[in-house]
Amino acid sequence: MSDDRTTVHVLHEGYVREGGRVAGTVVLVRDGPATIVVDPGMVADRRLILEPLAAHGVQAAAVTHVFLSHHHPDHTVNIALFPEAEVVDFWARYRGDLWLDHEGDGHRLSPNSELWLTPGHTEEDASLIVRTADGVHAMTHLWWLGDRTPKIDPLAWDQAALERSRARLLEAVDVVVPGHGRPFRVRESKTASR
Repeated sequence: MSDDRTTVHVLHEGYVREGGRVAGTVVLVRDGPATIVVDPGMVADRRLILEPLAAHGVQAAAVTHVFLSHHHPDHTVNIALFPEAEVVDFWARYRGDLWLDHEGDGHRLSPNSELWLTPGHTEEDASLIVRTADGVHAMTHLWWLGDRTPKIDPLAWDQAALERSRARLLEAVDVVVPGHGRPFRVRESKTASR
């Protein structure tokens, strides 16, 4: 059951543009004691992450977790902006010089936020699933853009695995935040329809 205080905010809407310009979508999740930044990767200027974060009343040192959907630089290059955060990826947690295991699929970062293994774009993809009063959100790279394109991922490690992961998410979530674009609503949230 979600808490009204669990929130998801896009800090920077990612893109893929001609001329090699690429930026990942960076997201802030607030859930109980956790302040999570998702995919702090490539942006034109680091202020495009830090200023929206500050506008939400969060300083970089207060971020408790950084979640990585996968290890491509466009999703990881700015991890060091959050020196106090525990970094969480598909197979472990990292804090200082500690390499710590986690449970894998279903690992909870906070009361309403959990990791799902969703391979396809890479073999090591994970998605962050967050339950809010507005519905279930997924921060993922199973889709690049908010219009659900490209249908066939040109960099996919395994398109069939990607399709299975997409089906799993579409069955369970209300809002998808793709790797390089604006969120899209899969369906109206269960809580909104009550």
